[in-house]
Amino acid sequence: MSFFNIIDYGAKGDRASDNTEAIAAALEDCSSMGGGTVYIPAGTFLTGPITLRSHITLFIEAGAKLLFKDDFNQYPPVKTRWSGYECYGYHPLIYGYGLTNVTIKGGGIIDGQGEAWWKVNRKLRKKEKYVSERTKEIAELNRSLTDSVHNNIVEWESQFFRPPLLQLMHCEQVTLEGVTLQNSPFWNTHLVYCDNVNVHGVNFKNPSNTPNGDGFDIDSCSNVRVSDCHFDVGDDCLCLKSGINEDGRRVGRPTENITITNCTMLHGHGGVVFGSENSGGIQNVTVSNCVFIGTDRGIRIKTNRARGSYIQNILVNNIYMEDVFCPFAINSFYRHGVDDRDPNMNNPNAIEVTEKTPRIKHIQVKNVTAKKCRAAAGFIYGLPEMPVEEVTLSHVNIEMTKDPNEVGGEPDMVKEKKVMAGAGIYGKHIQDLVLDHVRVETRQGEALVLEQSSQIELNHFSMKNKHDQTSVVSLNHVHDIYIDGKDALCAEKADYLQYDANTCKQLIYCGEKL
Repeated sequence: MSFFNIIDYGAKGDRASDNTEAIAAALEDCSSMGGGTVYIPAGTFLTGPITLRSHITLFIEAGAKLLFKDDFNQYPPVKTRWSGYECYGYHPLIYGYGLTNVTIKGGGIIDGQGEAWWKVNRKLRKKEKYVSERTKEIAELNRSLTDSVHNNIVEWESQFFRPPLLQLMHCEQVTLEGVTLQNSPFWNTHLVYCDNVNVHGVNFKNPSNTPNGDGFDIDSCSNVRVSDCHFDVGDDCLCLKSGINEDGRRVGRPTENITITNCTMLHGHGGVVFGSENSGGIQNVTVSNCVFIGTDRGIRIKTNRARGSYIQNILVNNIYMEDVFCPFAINSFYRHGVDDRDPNMNNPNAIEVTEKTPRIKHIQVKNVTAKKCRAAAGFIYGLPEMPVEEVTLSHVNIEMTKDPNEVGGEPDMVKEKKVMAGAGIYGKHIQDLVLDHVRVETRQGEALVLEQSSQIELNHFSMKNKHDQTSVVSLNHVHDIYIDGKDALCAEKADYLQYDANTCKQLIYCGEKL
Protein backbone atom coordinates (compact mmCIF):
# COMPACT_ATOMS: atom_id res chain seq x y z
CA MET A 1 0.00 0.00 0.00
CA SER A 2 1.15 3.56 -0.74
CA PHE A 3 2.27 5.67 2.21
CA PHE A 4 2.16 9.46 2.24
CA ASN A 5 3.73 11.37 5.13
CA ILE A 6 2.43 14.94 5.31
CA ILE A 7 5.92 16.11 6.35
CA ASP A 8 7.04 15.29 2.79
CA TYR A 9 4.48 17.85 1.57
CA GLY A 10 5.85 20.63 3.73
CA ALA A 11 3.66 20.15 6.82
CA LYS A 12 5.05 21.46 10.11
CA GLY A 13 3.88 20.28 13.52
CA ASP A 14 4.65 23.57 15.24
CA ARG A 15 1.03 24.50 16.08
CA ALA A 16 1.36 27.75 14.09
CA SER A 17 1.99 26.84 10.43
CA ASP A 18 -1.02 26.40 8.13
CA ASN A 19 -0.97 22.78 6.94
CA THR A 20 -4.27 22.77 5.02
CA GLU A 21 -2.66 22.59 1.57
CA ALA A 22 -0.05 20.02 2.59
CA ILE A 23 -2.66 17.63 3.96
CA ALA A 24 -4.89 18.14 0.91
CA ALA A 25 -1.96 17.42 -1.43
CA ALA A 26 -1.11 14.20 0.42
CA LEU A 27 -4.73 13.06 0.19
CA GLU A 28 -4.84 13.91 -3.52
CA ASP A 29 -1.69 11.95 -4.34
CA CYS A 30 -2.84 9.00 -2.24
CA SER A 31 -6.18 8.96 -4.05
CA SER A 32 -4.53 9.21 -7.47
CA MET A 33 -2.49 6.09 -6.66
CA GLY A 34 -5.68 4.14 -5.93
CA GLY A 35 -5.52 4.49 -2.16
CA GLY A 36 -3.19 3.98 0.77
CA THR A 37 -2.26 5.71 4.02
CA VAL A 38 -1.87 9.42 4.71
CA TYR A 39 0.34 9.67 7.78
CA ILE A 40 0.22 12.38 10.47
CA PRO A 41 3.38 12.09 12.63
CA ALA A 42 3.87 13.42 16.16
CA GLY A 43 3.40 17.18 16.49
CA THR A 44 0.56 19.68 16.49
CA PHE A 45 -0.62 20.43 12.97
CA LEU A 46 -2.86 23.45 12.48
CA THR A 47 -5.24 22.99 9.55
CA GLY A 48 -8.41 24.11 7.87
CA PRO A 49 -11.09 21.68 6.65
CA ILE A 50 -10.09 18.21 5.47
CA THR A 51 -12.03 16.44 2.71
CA LEU A 52 -11.47 12.68 2.69
CA ARG A 53 -11.27 10.34 -0.31
CA SER A 54 -12.16 6.69 -0.92
CA HIS A 55 -9.73 3.85 -0.17
CA ILE A 56 -7.63 6.01 2.16
CA THR A 57 -6.53 5.49 5.75
CA LEU A 58 -5.85 8.72 7.65
CA PHE A 59 -3.39 7.54 10.31
CA ILE A 60 -2.82 9.94 13.21
CA GLU A 61 0.19 8.83 15.19
CA ALA A 62 0.30 8.79 18.99
CA GLY A 63 1.64 12.21 19.97
CA ALA A 64 0.06 13.84 16.90
CA LYS A 65 -2.71 16.40 17.04
CA LEU A 66 -4.78 17.83 14.21
CA LEU A 67 -5.80 21.27 15.45
CA PHE A 68 -8.49 22.96 13.39
CA LYS A 69 -8.62 26.68 12.71
CA ASP A 70 -11.42 28.65 14.31
CA ASP A 71 -11.69 31.06 11.35
CA PHE A 72 -15.26 30.38 10.17
CA ASN A 73 -14.55 31.64 6.64
CA GLN A 74 -12.20 28.70 6.09
CA TYR A 75 -15.20 26.36 6.00
CA PRO A 76 -17.26 26.65 2.77
CA PRO A 77 -20.88 25.45 2.54
CA VAL A 78 -21.58 21.76 1.84
CA LYS A 79 -24.62 19.52 1.82
CA THR A 80 -25.32 18.22 5.28
CA ARG A 81 -28.01 16.99 7.60
CA TRP A 82 -28.28 19.42 10.49
CA SER A 83 -30.34 18.47 13.56
CA GLY A 84 -32.33 16.11 11.37
CA TYR A 85 -32.93 18.43 8.38
CA GLU A 86 -31.19 18.20 5.00
CA CYS A 87 -29.72 21.60 4.16
CA TYR A 88 -26.44 23.41 3.55
CA GLY A 89 -24.11 24.31 6.39
CA TYR A 90 -20.47 24.92 7.19
CA HIS A 91 -18.03 22.31 5.90
CA PRO A 92 -17.41 19.79 8.70
CA LEU A 93 -13.87 19.96 9.98
CA ILE A 94 -13.28 16.47 8.55
CA TYR A 95 -15.79 15.57 5.84
CA GLY A 96 -16.46 12.69 3.49
CA TYR A 97 -19.31 12.28 1.00
CA GLY A 98 -20.11 9.21 -1.09
CA LEU A 99 -16.95 7.35 -0.12
CA THR A 100 -16.04 3.67 0.00
CA ASN A 101 -13.45 2.12 2.30
CA VAL A 102 -12.50 5.10 4.46
CA THR A 103 -10.55 4.74 7.72
CA ILE A 104 -9.37 7.10 10.46
CA LYS A 105 -7.14 5.45 13.03
CA GLY A 106 -4.15 5.81 15.33
CA GLY A 107 -3.43 7.04 18.85
CA GLY A 108 -3.54 10.75 18.09
CA ILE A 109 -5.98 13.60 18.73
CA ILE A 110 -8.39 15.47 16.46
CA ASP A 111 -9.20 18.81 18.13
CA GLY A 112 -11.95 21.05 16.77
CA GLN A 113 -10.98 24.11 18.83
CA GLY A 114 -14.71 24.80 19.19
CA GLU A 115 -14.75 27.67 21.70
CA ALA A 116 -15.14 30.40 19.03
CA TRP A 117 -18.14 28.57 17.55
CA TRP A 118 -19.69 28.12 20.99
CA LYS A 119 -19.39 31.82 21.76
CA VAL A 120 -21.42 32.79 18.68
CA ASN A 121 -24.04 30.17 19.48
CA ARG A 122 -24.44 31.54 23.01
CA LYS A 123 -24.92 35.05 21.61
CA LEU A 124 -27.62 33.79 19.24
CA ARG A 125 -29.37 32.06 22.14
CA LYS A 126 -29.51 35.47 23.81
CA LYS A 127 -31.27 36.81 20.67
CA GLU A 128 -28.20 38.73 19.54
CA LYS A 129 -27.59 39.02 15.78
CA TYR A 130 -24.80 37.35 13.82
CA VAL A 131 -24.24 37.89 10.07
CA SER A 132 -21.18 37.12 7.94
CA GLU A 133 -20.39 36.67 4.26
CA ARG A 134 -20.32 32.93 4.88
CA THR A 135 -23.75 32.80 6.51
CA LYS A 136 -25.09 34.91 3.61
CA GLU A 137 -23.66 32.31 1.20
CA ILE A 138 -25.24 29.47 3.18
CA ALA A 139 -28.56 31.36 3.23
CA GLU A 140 -28.48 31.74 -0.56
CA LEU A 141 -27.96 28.01 -1.04
CA ASN A 142 -30.76 27.26 1.41
CA ARG A 143 -33.15 29.75 -0.17
CA SER A 144 -35.05 27.00 -2.01
CA LEU A 145 -35.54 25.24 1.32
CA THR A 146 -37.22 28.14 3.13
CA ASP A 147 -40.46 26.39 3.91
CA SER A 148 -42.28 25.51 7.07
CA VAL A 149 -40.22 22.35 7.48
CA HIS A 150 -36.83 24.03 7.71
CA ASN A 151 -38.16 27.08 9.50
CA ASN A 152 -38.50 24.78 12.50
CA ILE A 153 -34.70 24.94 12.93
CA VAL A 154 -33.90 27.41 15.69
CA GLU A 155 -30.80 28.59 13.81
CA TRP A 156 -32.63 29.08 10.50
CA GLU A 157 -32.74 32.87 10.83
CA SER A 158 -29.01 33.18 11.46
CA GLN A 159 -27.93 30.30 9.13
CA PHE A 160 -25.11 29.72 11.61
CA PHE A 161 -25.12 25.96 11.18
CA ARG A 162 -22.06 24.95 13.17
CA PRO A 163 -20.21 21.97 11.66
CA PRO A 164 -19.53 18.62 13.29
CA LEU A 165 -15.92 17.78 14.02
CA LEU A 166 -16.23 14.68 11.81
CA GLN A 167 -19.09 13.98 9.39
CA LEU A 168 -19.34 11.16 6.85
CA MET A 169 -22.36 11.03 4.52
CA HIS A 170 -23.39 8.25 2.11
CA CYS A 171 -20.23 6.26 2.91
CA GLU A 172 -19.64 2.50 2.99
CA GLN A 173 -17.01 0.40 4.77
CA VAL A 174 -16.11 2.98 7.41
CA THR A 175 -13.61 2.35 10.22
CA LEU A 176 -12.81 4.66 13.14
CA GLU A 177 -10.25 3.27 15.55
CA GLY A 178 -8.14 4.46 18.46
CA VAL A 179 -8.25 8.23 17.94
CA THR A 180 -9.51 10.93 20.30
CA LEU A 181 -12.03 13.44 18.92
CA GLN A 182 -12.52 16.51 21.09
CA ASN A 183 -13.77 20.11 21.32
CA SER A 184 -16.21 19.95 18.42
CA PRO A 185 -18.05 23.09 17.23
CA PHE A 186 -21.34 21.12 17.18
CA TRP A 187 -21.92 17.36 17.38
CA ASN A 188 -18.59 15.60 17.75
CA THR A 189 -18.87 12.72 15.26
CA HIS A 190 -21.82 12.41 12.90
CA LEU A 191 -22.39 9.54 10.47
CA VAL A 192 -25.29 10.02 8.01
CA TYR A 193 -26.63 7.46 5.50
CA CYS A 194 -23.62 5.19 6.06
CA ASP A 195 -23.47 1.40 5.85
CA ASN A 196 -21.07 -1.18 7.28
CA VAL A 197 -19.34 0.86 9.98
CA ASN A 198 -16.86 -0.28 12.63
CA VAL A 199 -15.99 2.10 15.50
CA HIS A 200 -13.52 0.70 18.04
CA GLY A 201 -11.51 2.17 20.89
CA VAL A 202 -12.39 5.79 20.10
CA ASN A 203 -12.48 8.58 22.73
CA PHE A 204 -15.23 11.20 22.32
CA LYS A 205 -14.61 14.29 24.47
CA ASN A 206 -16.33 17.66 24.81
CA PRO A 207 -16.50 20.05 27.79
CA SER A 208 -19.63 19.84 29.90
CA ASN A 209 -20.84 23.26 28.71
CA THR A 210 -20.51 22.52 24.98
CA PRO A 211 -23.78 23.54 23.28
CA ASN A 212 -25.19 20.52 21.40
CA GLY A 213 -21.96 18.72 22.27
CA ASP A 214 -23.09 15.15 21.50
CA GLY A 215 -20.37 12.51 21.37
CA PHE A 216 -21.35 10.18 18.53
CA ASP A 217 -24.51 10.48 16.42
CA ILE A 218 -25.50 7.54 14.20
CA ASP A 219 -28.05 9.03 11.79
CA SER A 220 -29.99 6.88 9.26
CA CYS A 221 -27.16 4.34 9.16
CA SER A 222 -27.18 0.54 8.86
CA ASN A 223 -24.96 -2.24 10.16
CA VAL A 224 -22.90 -0.27 12.69
CA ARG A 225 -20.69 -1.83 15.35
CA VAL A 226 -19.44 0.32 18.26
CA SER A 227 -17.09 -1.25 20.80
CA ASP A 228 -14.65 -0.32 23.58
CA CYS A 229 -15.22 3.44 23.26
CA HIS A 230 -15.14 6.12 25.96
CA PHE A 231 -17.43 9.17 26.15
CA ASP A 232 -17.12 12.31 28.26
CA VAL A 233 -19.24 15.00 26.62
CA GLY A 234 -21.61 17.94 27.13
CA ASP A 235 -24.78 16.43 25.66
CA ASP A 236 -25.91 12.92 24.71
CA CYS A 237 -23.02 10.45 24.65
CA LEU A 238 -24.08 8.05 21.91
CA CYS A 239 -27.25 8.94 20.04
CA LEU A 240 -29.24 7.09 17.38
CA LYS A 241 -31.23 9.31 15.00
CA SER A 242 -32.99 9.14 11.62
CA GLY A 243 -34.19 12.59 10.58
CA ILE A 244 -36.85 14.88 11.95
CA ASN A 245 -40.57 15.34 11.25
CA GLU A 246 -41.65 15.80 7.60
CA ASP A 247 -38.09 15.92 6.29
CA GLY A 248 -37.10 12.72 8.05
CA ARG A 249 -40.20 10.93 6.83
CA ARG A 250 -39.54 12.18 3.28
CA VAL A 251 -36.08 10.60 3.31
CA GLY A 252 -37.44 7.54 5.09
CA ARG A 253 -34.14 5.86 5.90
CA PRO A 254 -33.97 4.12 9.27
CA THR A 255 -31.10 3.57 11.65
CA GLU A 256 -30.98 -0.20 12.01
CA ASN A 257 -28.86 -3.20 12.90
CA ILE A 258 -26.65 -1.48 15.49
CA THR A 259 -24.51 -3.11 18.19
CA ILE A 260 -22.99 -1.12 21.07
CA THR A 261 -20.77 -2.96 23.55
CA ASN A 262 -18.03 -2.51 26.17
CA CYS A 263 -18.32 1.29 26.29
CA THR A 264 -17.96 3.72 29.18
CA MET A 265 -19.97 6.96 29.45
CA LEU A 266 -18.83 9.65 31.88
CA HIS A 267 -21.13 12.69 32.09
CA GLY A 268 -23.53 13.79 29.36
CA HIS A 269 -27.29 14.19 29.07
CA GLY A 270 -27.79 10.53 28.20
CA GLY A 271 -25.73 7.35 27.96
CA VAL A 272 -27.28 5.63 24.95
CA VAL A 273 -30.08 7.73 23.47
CA PHE A 274 -32.71 7.00 20.83
CA GLY A 275 -34.18 10.09 19.11
CA SER A 276 -35.62 12.54 19.41
CA GLU A 277 -35.01 12.77 15.63
CA ASN A 278 -36.46 9.34 14.80
CA SER A 279 -38.71 10.10 11.82
CA GLY A 280 -37.03 7.56 9.53
CA GLY A 281 -37.30 4.85 12.17
CA ILE A 282 -34.88 3.20 14.60
CA GLN A 283 -34.81 -0.57 15.00
CA ASN A 284 -32.79 -3.68 15.79
CA VAL A 285 -30.34 -2.27 18.34
CA THR A 286 -28.41 -4.07 21.09
CA VAL A 287 -26.57 -2.35 23.96
CA SER A 288 -24.44 -4.54 26.23
CA ASN A 289 -21.67 -4.49 28.83
CA CYS A 290 -21.54 -0.72 29.30
CA VAL A 291 -20.93 1.58 32.28
CA PHE A 292 -22.67 4.96 32.74
CA ILE A 293 -21.29 7.26 35.45
CA GLY A 294 -22.81 10.70 36.06
CA THR A 295 -24.96 10.84 32.93
CA ASP A 296 -28.30 12.60 33.34
CA ARG A 297 -30.10 9.58 31.91
CA GLY A 298 -28.89 6.08 31.19
CA ILE A 299 -30.96 4.41 28.48
CA ARG A 300 -33.12 7.15 26.97
CA ILE A 301 -35.84 6.96 24.29
CA LYS A 302 -37.38 10.30 23.31
CA THR A 303 -39.93 11.32 20.69
CA ASN A 304 -43.13 13.36 20.35
CA ARG A 305 -46.33 13.82 18.37
CA ALA A 306 -44.55 15.51 15.44
CA ARG A 307 -41.99 12.76 14.78
CA GLY A 308 -43.98 9.76 13.56
CA SER A 309 -42.29 6.47 12.56
CA TYR A 310 -41.03 3.96 15.15
CA ILE A 311 -38.44 2.99 17.73
CA GLN A 312 -38.54 -0.78 18.14
CA ASN A 313 -36.64 -3.99 18.83
CA ILE A 314 -34.22 -2.57 21.41
CA LEU A 315 -32.27 -5.00 23.61
CA VAL A 316 -30.22 -3.74 26.60
CA ASN A 317 -28.18 -6.14 28.73
CA ASN A 318 -25.46 -6.01 31.42
CA ILE A 319 -25.30 -2.33 32.32
CA TYR A 320 -23.93 -0.62 35.43
CA MET A 321 -25.01 2.96 36.25
CA GLU A 322 -24.06 5.32 39.05
CA ASP A 323 -25.04 8.88 39.94
CA VAL A 324 -27.48 9.18 37.05
CA PHE A 325 -30.54 11.44 37.19
CA CYS A 326 -32.94 8.83 35.74
CA PRO A 327 -31.53 5.45 34.70
CA PHE A 328 -34.27 4.49 32.25
CA ALA A 329 -36.57 6.85 30.36
CA ILE A 330 -39.10 6.43 27.55
CA ASN A 331 -40.82 9.66 26.66
CA SER A 332 -43.39 10.29 23.91
CA PHE A 333 -43.95 13.92 25.02
CA TYR A 334 -40.32 15.06 24.68
CA ARG A 335 -40.01 18.85 25.09
CA HIS A 336 -43.80 19.24 25.35
CA GLY A 337 -46.25 19.50 28.20
CA VAL A 338 -49.13 17.21 28.96
CA ASP A 339 -51.82 19.81 29.64
CA ASP A 340 -54.61 20.93 27.31
CA ARG A 341 -53.28 24.26 26.02
CA ASP A 342 -52.42 23.01 22.53
CA PRO A 343 -54.91 20.59 20.92
CA ASN A 344 -52.29 19.25 18.50
CA MET A 345 -49.35 18.64 20.82
CA ASN A 346 -49.97 19.36 24.51
CA ASN A 347 -53.19 17.39 24.82
CA PRO A 348 -53.44 14.83 27.63
CA ASN A 349 -56.30 13.10 25.82
CA ALA A 350 -56.10 10.82 22.79
CA ILE A 351 -56.02 12.51 19.40
CA GLU A 352 -56.24 11.09 15.88
CA VAL A 353 -53.46 8.68 14.89
CA THR A 354 -51.66 10.02 11.81
CA GLU A 355 -48.24 9.75 10.13
CA LYS A 356 -47.00 12.09 12.87
CA THR A 357 -47.80 9.56 15.61
CA PRO A 358 -44.62 7.82 16.90
CA ARG A 359 -44.62 4.18 17.91
CA ILE A 360 -42.38 2.68 20.59
CA LYS A 361 -42.46 -1.09 20.80
CA HIS A 362 -40.55 -4.11 22.06
CA ILE A 363 -37.98 -2.77 24.51
CA GLN A 364 -36.11 -5.31 26.66
CA VAL A 365 -33.79 -4.29 29.51
CA LYS A 366 -32.01 -7.03 31.44
CA ASN A 367 -29.31 -7.33 34.10
CA VAL A 368 -28.96 -3.69 35.10
CA THR A 369 -27.63 -2.26 38.36
CA ALA A 370 -28.06 1.46 39.04
CA LYS A 371 -26.94 3.17 42.27
CA LYS A 372 -27.23 6.68 43.74
CA CYS A 373 -29.87 7.70 41.18
CA ARG A 374 -31.12 11.23 41.76
CA ALA A 375 -34.67 11.72 40.40
CA ALA A 376 -36.88 8.84 39.23
CA ALA A 377 -35.90 5.18 39.07
CA GLY A 378 -37.64 5.01 35.70
CA PHE A 379 -39.95 7.05 33.51
CA ILE A 380 -42.19 5.52 30.83
CA TYR A 381 -44.68 7.93 29.30
CA GLY A 382 -46.54 6.97 26.13
CA LEU A 383 -49.24 8.77 24.21
CA PRO A 384 -52.89 8.19 25.09
CA GLU A 385 -53.58 7.39 21.42
CA MET A 386 -50.42 5.27 21.06
CA PRO A 387 -49.20 3.62 24.28
CA VAL A 388 -45.65 2.36 24.64
CA GLU A 389 -45.88 -1.38 23.94
CA GLU A 390 -44.05 -4.52 25.04
CA VAL A 391 -41.57 -3.26 27.61
CA THR A 392 -39.70 -5.77 29.78
CA LEU A 393 -37.36 -5.02 32.68
CA SER A 394 -35.77 -8.19 34.02
CA HIS A 395 -33.24 -8.63 36.85
CA VAL A 396 -32.90 -4.90 37.42
CA ASN A 397 -31.76 -3.32 40.70
CA ILE A 398 -32.14 0.44 41.19
CA GLU A 399 -31.11 2.28 44.36
CA MET A 400 -32.11 5.93 44.67
CA THR A 401 -30.08 8.62 46.37
CA LYS A 402 -30.35 9.14 50.10
CA ASP A 403 -29.12 12.72 49.81
CA PRO A 404 -31.69 14.93 51.57
CA ASN A 405 -30.57 17.94 49.52
CA GLU A 406 -31.47 16.40 46.17
CA VAL A 407 -34.53 18.22 44.78
CA GLY A 408 -35.57 16.03 41.83
CA GLY A 409 -37.20 17.59 38.78
CA GLU A 410 -38.32 16.62 35.28
CA PRO A 411 -37.02 13.08 34.73
CA ASP A 412 -36.98 13.49 30.95
CA MET A 413 -38.04 16.96 29.80
CA VAL A 414 -41.82 16.62 29.97
CA LYS A 415 -43.07 20.05 30.93
CA GLU A 416 -45.29 20.18 34.00
CA LYS A 417 -44.32 16.61 34.94
CA LYS A 418 -41.89 16.64 37.84
CA VAL A 419 -41.10 14.01 40.43
CA MET A 420 -39.71 14.26 43.91
CA ALA A 421 -36.09 13.31 44.50
CA GLY A 422 -35.38 9.63 44.97
CA ALA A 423 -38.75 8.50 43.59
CA GLY A 424 -39.52 5.15 41.99
CA ILE A 425 -40.66 4.14 38.52
CA TYR A 426 -43.48 6.20 37.01
CA GLY A 427 -45.45 4.93 34.04
CA LYS A 428 -48.42 6.16 32.05
CA HIS A 429 -49.99 5.02 28.77
CA ILE A 430 -48.24 1.64 28.62
CA GLN A 431 -49.55 -1.59 27.13
CA ASP A 432 -47.86 -4.89 27.98
CA LEU A 433 -45.31 -4.12 30.69
CA VAL A 434 -43.37 -6.90 32.43
CA LEU A 435 -41.25 -6.25 35.54
CA ASP A 436 -39.50 -9.50 36.44
CA HIS A 437 -37.18 -9.68 39.44
CA VAL A 438 -36.96 -5.90 39.63
CA ARG A 439 -35.97 -4.21 42.91
CA VAL A 440 -36.35 -0.47 43.44
CA GLU A 441 -35.18 1.25 46.63
CA THR A 442 -36.63 4.76 46.79
CA ARG A 443 -35.69 7.60 49.10
CA GLN A 444 -39.38 8.44 49.38
CA GLY A 445 -42.60 7.24 47.81
CA GLU A 446 -43.65 4.06 46.06
CA ALA A 447 -41.37 1.85 44.03
CA LEU A 448 -43.87 1.85 41.15
CA VAL A 449 -46.69 4.19 40.16
CA LEU A 450 -48.76 3.26 37.10
CA GLU A 451 -51.60 5.19 35.49
CA GLN A 452 -53.83 4.56 32.49
CA SER A 453 -52.04 1.37 31.46
CA SER A 454 -52.97 -2.24 30.73
CA GLN A 455 -51.57 -5.78 30.50
CA ILE A 456 -49.13 -5.45 33.38
CA GLU A 457 -47.17 -8.35 34.89
CA LEU A 458 -45.20 -7.89 38.13
CA ASN A 459 -43.20 -10.97 38.99
CA HIS A 460 -41.00 -10.66 42.08
CA PHE A 461 -41.16 -6.87 42.02
CA SER A 462 -39.89 -5.59 45.36
CA MET A 463 -38.77 -2.74 47.59
CA LYS A 464 -36.90 -4.06 50.61
CA ASN A 465 -36.83 -0.82 52.62
CA LYS A 466 -40.46 0.28 52.47
CA HIS A 467 -41.34 3.68 53.87
CA ASP A 468 -44.00 4.14 56.54
CA GLN A 469 -47.50 4.72 55.18
CA THR A 470 -46.25 3.99 51.65
CA SER A 471 -47.18 0.99 49.55
CA VAL A 472 -44.76 -0.64 47.12
CA VAL A 473 -47.07 -0.34 44.10
CA SER A 474 -49.74 2.27 43.32
CA LEU A 475 -52.28 1.85 40.49
CA ASN A 476 -54.78 4.25 38.96
CA HIS A 477 -56.84 3.42 35.86
CA VAL A 478 -54.85 0.23 35.29
CA HIS A 479 -56.47 -2.82 33.69
CA ASP A 480 -55.47 -6.47 33.40
CA ILE A 481 -52.65 -6.70 35.94
CA TYR A 482 -51.05 -9.81 37.37
CA ILE A 483 -48.92 -9.63 40.55
CA ASP A 484 -46.95 -12.53 41.97
CA GLY A 485 -43.80 -13.24 43.94
CA LYS A 486 -42.49 -13.79 47.45
CA ASP A 487 -42.49 -10.12 48.46
CA ALA A 488 -46.09 -9.59 47.40
CA LEU A 489 -47.23 -12.83 49.02
CA CYS A 490 -45.50 -12.17 52.35
CA ALA A 491 -46.59 -8.55 52.69
CA GLU A 492 -49.91 -7.29 53.91
CA LYS A 493 -51.86 -6.47 50.79
CA ALA A 494 -52.29 -2.82 51.71
CA ASP A 495 -48.58 -2.51 52.43
CA TYR A 496 -47.70 -3.81 49.00
CA LEU A 497 -50.53 -2.56 46.78
CA GLN A 498 -52.57 0.62 46.69
CA TYR A 499 -55.20 0.84 43.98
CA ASP A 500 -58.47 2.50 43.12
CA ALA A 501 -61.09 -0.22 42.85
CA ASN A 502 -63.33 2.09 40.80
CA THR A 503 -60.74 2.60 38.05
CA CYS A 504 -58.65 -0.59 38.12
CA LYS A 505 -60.11 -3.76 36.61
CA GLN A 506 -59.06 -7.38 36.17
CA LEU A 507 -56.46 -7.54 38.93
CA ILE A 508 -54.91 -10.81 40.10
CA TYR A 509 -52.82 -10.56 43.26
CA CYS A 510 -50.84 -13.70 44.20
CA GLY A 511 -53.48 -15.87 42.54
CA GLU A 512 -56.41 -13.97 44.08
CA LYS A 513 -58.74 -12.01 41.83
CA LEU A 514 -59.39 -8.55 43.26
